[in-house]
Amino acid sequence: MAQVDGFTQMIDDSTAFFAELAQNNRKDWFDPRKDHYTQAIKKPAELFSELMAEELTKLLGRSMKGKIFRIYRDVRFSKDKTPYNTHLHILWSGTGDGPFNPGVFFAADTDGLWVGYGLPGLKGDALAQFRAFIDAEGAALAEALAATGMTLSTWGPEPLKRVPAPYPPDHPQADLLKRKNLVIGAPLASDWRDHSNGLIGAVLDAVRVTLPLDRLFVRHLMEGA
Repeated sequence: MAQVDGFTQMIDDSTAFFAELAQNNRKDWFDPRKDHYTQAIKKPAELFSELMAEELTKLLGRSMKGKIFRIYRDVRFSKDKTPYNTHLHILWSGTGDGPFNPGVFFAADTDGLWVGYGLPGLKGDALAQFRAFIDAEGAALAEALAATGMTLSTWGPEPLKRVPAPYPPDHPQADLLKRKNLVIGAPLASDWRDHSNGLIGAVLDAVRVTLPLDRLFVRHLMEGA
Protein backbone atom coordinates (compact mmCIF):
# COMPACT_ATOMS: atom_id res chain seq x y z
CA MET A 1 0.00 0.00 0.00
CA ALA A 2 1.26 3.47 -0.79
CA GLN A 3 2.53 5.43 2.18
CA VAL A 4 0.47 8.54 2.78
CA ASP A 5 2.28 11.29 4.64
CA GLY A 6 2.36 15.08 4.74
CA PHE A 7 4.73 15.30 1.81
CA THR A 8 2.58 13.04 -0.35
CA GLN A 9 -0.27 15.46 0.30
CA MET A 10 2.05 18.39 -0.45
CA ILE A 11 2.82 16.93 -3.87
CA ASP A 12 -0.85 16.24 -4.60
CA ASP A 13 -1.80 19.76 -3.56
CA SER A 14 1.01 21.36 -5.55
CA THR A 15 0.17 19.40 -8.70
CA ALA A 16 -3.46 20.51 -8.57
CA PHE A 17 -2.60 24.09 -7.61
CA PHE A 18 0.04 24.62 -10.29
CA ALA A 19 -2.22 23.14 -12.97
CA GLU A 20 -4.84 25.76 -12.14
CA LEU A 21 -2.25 28.52 -11.79
CA ALA A 22 -0.88 27.71 -15.25
CA GLN A 23 -4.32 28.50 -16.66
CA ASN A 24 -4.88 31.56 -14.46
CA ASN A 25 -1.47 33.14 -14.00
CA ARG A 26 -2.77 36.47 -12.71
CA LYS A 27 -2.61 38.38 -9.46
CA ASP A 28 -6.39 38.56 -9.13
CA TRP A 29 -6.56 34.74 -9.29
CA PHE A 30 -3.59 34.09 -7.00
CA ASP A 31 -4.30 36.56 -4.21
CA PRO A 32 -7.49 34.87 -2.89
CA ARG A 33 -5.61 31.52 -2.98
CA LYS A 34 -2.35 32.71 -1.45
CA ASP A 35 -3.21 31.34 1.99
CA HIS A 36 -3.92 27.93 0.48
CA TYR A 37 -0.57 28.00 -1.30
CA THR A 38 1.20 28.99 1.92
CA GLN A 39 -0.46 26.39 4.14
CA ALA A 40 -0.70 23.45 1.74
CA ILE A 41 2.51 23.86 -0.27
CA LYS A 42 5.01 26.43 1.02
CA LYS A 43 5.04 25.46 4.71
CA PRO A 44 5.23 21.69 4.08
CA ALA A 45 7.98 22.39 1.52
CA GLU A 46 9.94 24.32 4.17
CA LEU A 47 9.77 21.31 6.50
CA PHE A 48 10.68 18.96 3.65
CA SER A 49 13.65 21.19 2.81
CA GLU A 50 14.88 21.18 6.42
CA LEU A 51 14.58 17.42 6.84
CA MET A 52 16.22 16.76 3.47
CA ALA A 53 19.11 19.07 4.41
CA GLU A 54 19.76 16.94 7.48
CA GLU A 55 19.68 13.71 5.47
CA LEU A 56 21.85 15.09 2.67
CA THR A 57 24.38 16.31 5.22
CA LYS A 58 24.72 12.73 6.45
CA LEU A 59 24.75 11.22 2.96
CA LEU A 60 27.28 13.61 1.40
CA GLY A 61 29.43 14.16 4.49
CA ARG A 62 29.27 17.95 4.43
CA SER A 63 26.85 20.51 5.82
CA MET A 64 23.96 21.20 3.43
CA LYS A 65 21.27 23.86 3.51
CA GLY A 66 18.08 24.22 1.50
CA LYS A 67 16.63 27.08 -0.49
CA ILE A 68 13.05 27.14 -1.75
CA PHE A 69 12.69 29.29 -4.84
CA ARG A 70 10.01 31.97 -4.67
CA ILE A 71 6.73 31.55 -6.47
CA TYR A 72 7.05 35.14 -7.70
CA ARG A 73 8.84 35.46 -11.04
CA ASP A 74 11.41 38.17 -11.74
CA VAL A 75 9.91 39.61 -14.92
CA ARG A 76 12.12 42.70 -15.21
CA PHE A 77 14.15 41.35 -18.12
CA SER A 78 11.72 38.77 -19.47
CA LYS A 79 9.32 38.99 -22.37
CA ASP A 80 7.04 36.64 -20.43
CA LYS A 81 5.34 38.86 -17.86
CA THR A 82 3.26 36.20 -16.12
CA PRO A 83 3.86 36.89 -12.43
CA TYR A 84 4.10 33.40 -10.90
CA ASN A 85 6.17 30.25 -11.27
CA THR A 86 4.05 27.15 -11.81
CA HIS A 87 6.39 24.77 -9.99
CA LEU A 88 8.05 24.04 -6.68
CA HIS A 89 11.85 24.19 -6.90
CA ILE A 90 14.27 23.47 -4.05
CA LEU A 91 18.08 23.60 -4.08
CA TRP A 92 20.32 22.15 -1.37
CA SER A 93 23.91 23.35 -1.41
CA GLY A 94 26.90 23.19 0.89
CA THR A 95 27.36 25.78 3.62
CA GLY A 96 31.12 26.03 3.13
CA ASP A 97 33.14 28.51 1.14
CA GLY A 98 34.81 27.88 -2.18
CA PRO A 99 33.83 28.13 -5.84
CA PHE A 100 32.88 24.46 -6.17
CA ASN A 101 29.69 23.67 -4.33
CA PRO A 102 27.74 20.77 -5.84
CA GLY A 103 24.03 21.00 -5.15
CA VAL A 104 21.00 18.73 -5.12
CA PHE A 105 17.85 19.88 -6.90
CA PHE A 106 14.20 18.93 -6.52
CA ALA A 107 11.37 20.04 -8.77
CA ALA A 108 7.64 19.36 -8.65
CA ASP A 109 5.26 20.59 -11.33
CA THR A 110 2.34 19.33 -13.39
CA ASP A 111 4.70 17.07 -15.38
CA GLY A 112 5.88 15.19 -12.30
CA LEU A 113 8.86 15.13 -9.95
CA TRP A 114 12.51 15.60 -10.89
CA VAL A 115 15.75 15.19 -8.96
CA GLY A 116 19.06 16.69 -10.06
CA TYR A 117 22.63 17.13 -8.95
CA GLY A 118 25.59 19.20 -10.04
CA LEU A 119 27.48 22.46 -10.25
CA PRO A 120 24.98 25.25 -11.09
CA GLY A 121 27.37 27.75 -12.66
CA LEU A 122 31.06 28.61 -12.82
CA LYS A 123 32.95 31.71 -13.89
CA GLY A 124 36.49 33.01 -14.21
CA ASP A 125 39.23 31.04 -12.50
CA ALA A 126 36.78 28.44 -11.21
CA LEU A 127 35.56 27.72 -14.74
CA ALA A 128 39.16 27.45 -15.98
CA GLN A 129 39.95 25.03 -13.14
CA PHE A 130 36.86 22.99 -13.95
CA ARG A 131 37.88 22.70 -17.59
CA ALA A 132 41.36 21.58 -16.54
CA PHE A 133 39.69 18.93 -14.38
CA ILE A 134 37.60 17.75 -17.36
CA ASP A 135 40.76 17.55 -19.47
CA ALA A 136 42.70 15.58 -16.85
CA GLU A 137 39.94 13.35 -15.47
CA GLY A 138 37.65 13.13 -18.49
CA ALA A 139 37.47 9.35 -18.62
CA ALA A 140 36.66 9.02 -14.91
CA LEU A 141 34.15 11.87 -15.16
CA ALA A 142 32.38 10.31 -18.14
CA GLU A 143 32.21 6.96 -16.33
CA ALA A 144 30.78 8.54 -13.18
CA LEU A 145 28.21 10.49 -15.18
CA ALA A 146 27.10 7.40 -17.09
CA ALA A 147 26.78 5.39 -13.86
CA THR A 148 24.16 7.80 -12.50
CA GLY A 149 21.71 7.01 -15.30
CA MET A 150 20.83 10.71 -15.32
CA THR A 151 20.96 13.02 -18.31
CA LEU A 152 22.62 16.40 -18.73
CA SER A 153 20.21 19.22 -17.97
CA THR A 154 19.70 22.29 -20.14
CA TRP A 155 19.21 24.37 -16.98
CA GLY A 156 21.67 27.22 -16.52
CA PRO A 157 23.94 29.19 -18.86
CA GLU A 158 24.10 28.32 -22.53
CA PRO A 159 27.11 26.18 -23.53
CA LEU A 160 29.73 27.64 -25.84
CA LYS A 161 29.40 26.87 -29.54
CA ARG A 162 33.08 25.92 -29.80
CA VAL A 163 35.54 24.13 -27.56
CA PRO A 164 37.41 26.84 -25.60
CA ALA A 165 41.17 27.34 -25.92
CA PRO A 166 43.61 25.76 -25.23
CA TYR A 167 41.71 22.52 -25.81
CA PRO A 168 41.50 20.97 -29.30
CA PRO A 169 38.14 20.92 -31.12
CA ASP A 170 38.24 17.10 -31.24
CA HIS A 171 38.81 16.71 -27.49
CA PRO A 172 37.17 13.48 -26.18
CA GLN A 173 35.14 15.57 -23.74
CA ALA A 174 34.43 18.44 -26.13
CA ASP A 175 30.77 18.75 -25.14
CA LEU A 176 31.60 18.99 -21.43
CA LEU A 177 34.34 21.56 -22.07
CA LYS A 178 31.80 23.82 -23.75
CA ARG A 179 29.63 23.91 -20.63
CA LYS A 180 29.70 26.60 -17.95
CA ASN A 181 27.99 24.31 -15.48
CA LEU A 182 27.35 20.61 -15.03
CA VAL A 183 23.87 19.64 -13.89
CA ILE A 184 22.33 16.21 -14.37
CA GLY A 185 18.88 14.96 -13.51
CA ALA A 186 16.16 12.38 -13.91
CA PRO A 187 12.48 11.95 -13.08
CA LEU A 188 11.86 10.59 -9.60
CA ALA A 189 10.90 6.90 -9.67
CA SER A 190 7.21 6.62 -10.48
CA ASP A 191 6.63 4.34 -7.46
CA TRP A 192 7.99 6.88 -4.97
CA ARG A 193 4.72 6.78 -3.05
CA ASP A 194 5.45 3.16 -2.12
CA HIS A 195 8.85 3.93 -0.62
CA SER A 196 9.11 2.80 3.00
CA ASN A 197 10.56 6.19 3.95
CA GLY A 198 8.20 8.30 1.88
CA LEU A 199 9.24 11.15 -0.37
CA ILE A 200 12.45 11.83 1.58
CA GLY A 201 13.60 8.23 1.18
CA ALA A 202 12.79 8.21 -2.53
CA VAL A 203 14.73 11.42 -3.15
CA LEU A 204 17.70 10.16 -1.14
CA ASP A 205 17.77 6.97 -3.22
CA ALA A 206 17.83 9.10 -6.36
CA VAL A 207 20.74 11.14 -4.99
CA ARG A 208 22.76 8.05 -3.96
CA VAL A 209 23.54 7.23 -7.58
CA THR A 210 25.51 10.48 -7.79
CA LEU A 211 27.89 9.60 -4.93
CA PRO A 212 30.79 8.42 -7.15
CA LEU A 213 30.50 11.67 -9.12
CA ASP A 214 30.31 13.71 -5.91
CA ARG A 215 33.44 11.99 -4.57
CA LEU A 216 35.23 12.84 -7.80
CA PHE A 217 34.31 16.50 -7.42
CA VAL A 218 35.37 16.49 -3.77
CA ARG A 219 38.72 14.85 -4.47
CA HIS A 220 39.75 16.92 -7.47
CA LEU A 221 37.91 20.24 -7.05
CA MET A 222 36.85 20.86 -3.49
CA GLU A 223 39.68 19.59 -1.31
CA GLY A 224 42.21 22.34 -0.92
CA ALA A 225 40.29 24.69 -3.25
